Amino acid sequence: MVMNPELENNQPLSNSLFVKVQKDILSGKIPANSKLTEQAICKKYNVSRTPVREAFRQLESDGLIENIPNRGAYVIGLSSRDISDLFDLRRTFEVQAVEWAIERMNDDEVNTLRENIEFMEFYTLKNDVDKVLYFNSAFHNIIYKGTKNRMLYLTLSTYQTYLKHSAPAKTFSDDYLKTILQEHKNIFDAFETKNVAAGKTAMDYHMKQSKLRRMSHLF
Repeated sequence: MVMNPELENNQPLSNSLFVKVQKDILSGKIPANSKLTEQAICKKYNVSRTPVREAFRQLESDGLIENIPNRGAYVIGLSSRDISDLFDLRRTFEVQAVEWAIERMNDDEVNTLRENIEFMEFYTLKNDVDKVLYFNSAFHNIIYKGTKNRMLYLTLSTYQTYLKHSAPAKTFSDDYLKTILQEHKNIFDAFETKNVAAGKTAMDYHMKQSKLRRMSHLF
């Protein structure tokens, strides 16, 4: 069997397949309540049954599918309530992450964060939404790593993945990019001054606004 080239990379095939199916479930390409069969997934992603079984186990562990006895596997996906709750959880952990990152990041790591902000500003001026969103995610990832806390990093990375892939198609206001750039600048300023309180306040505000922006697209 010739495998799907999108799934050929340095990680095990089952992990690659899991990531692809996870993204398709979160984005709604595979809709909630639909039945998943090994045969259908093998055909859709052009893979053998072995990685499909492992991917199903991972998807069930993550709560994205449910195996019902004598009926098979069904997609759960994320409801609007799930997304709202994820934002609230992420906000709590992001605020904690800022505190630890400001206390624990060294000068080189802060410089990396500065460079990221500079890229965000550059692509904001060019009105390049995709690039700004890329550096938006990268900004948060630098902070996650800067906490030096592996479990917090894994938790926030998961939340970010779920919210990123579950995002509906967006229309952006004229000032959207400038707004999120300023919110990130406010967070970064706290790293330069090592002001934990200011950083927590700025991140809390950014997370509140991020939720408001997302939820407005769901209703």
